[in-house]
Amino acid sequence: MIHEILPVGLLACNCSVIGDETSREAIVIDPGDDISEIVAILNRHALKVKMIVITHAHIDHIGGASKLRALTGAPVYMHEDDSVLAANLEMQASWLGMETPDNPGIDTPAREGDVLRAGAIEAHVLHTPGHTPGSLSLFLPLEKKLIAGDTLFRGSVGRTDLPGGDPRLIADSIRSKLYSLPEDTVVIPGHGDETSIGREKRSNPFVRP
Repeated sequence: MIHEILPVGLLACNCSVIGDETSREAIVIDPGDDISEIVAILNRHALKVKMIVITHAHIDHIGGASKLRALTGAPVYMHEDDSVLAANLEMQASWLGMETPDNPGIDTPAREGDVLRAGAIEAHVLHTPGHTPGSLSLFLPLEKKLIAGDTLFRGSVGRTDLPGGDPRLIADSIRSKLYSLPEDTVVIPGHGDETSIGREKRSNPFVRP
């Protein structure tokens, strides 16, 4: 499996480009900005984007999705519970003093239990609300990798003081869905360094098992 992680945009959101080496099909997760750099990765590996997945509708994760869809024709997958956030990108842009990107909307709703496929790659959708109502995490069981969005970080968790945040929900999401994954699962958070489920279960000060 091809997996490149590119920090994009003002807030260095971790965008994942995941590709199948045989079919050359790809999933792009959280193309928040810097679309030309994402396209360069796709071209370097001769990958065709099958789907664009948004873990949640904060501007740093969704900001470039409309541009990437226009370039690739790939549909946008996102949880419907974040539609309100996506409709308020102008407000989010004002917080950061940046230009308002286009809202890509949702071509295909992503829901708990869905399995997204690109070639031999399987990404299992986990609905992990708390950071936002529609926050998603994607578990790749064959690779033992978790794309956690802004739900779980190395030694921390996603903030819950923004509109739609809920500290009780994020703790429940982490305990019931993420901490139940194998301890050697590599966690790729929405920002910052990788970690593992086992490390966070043992030492994350915000959520204990």
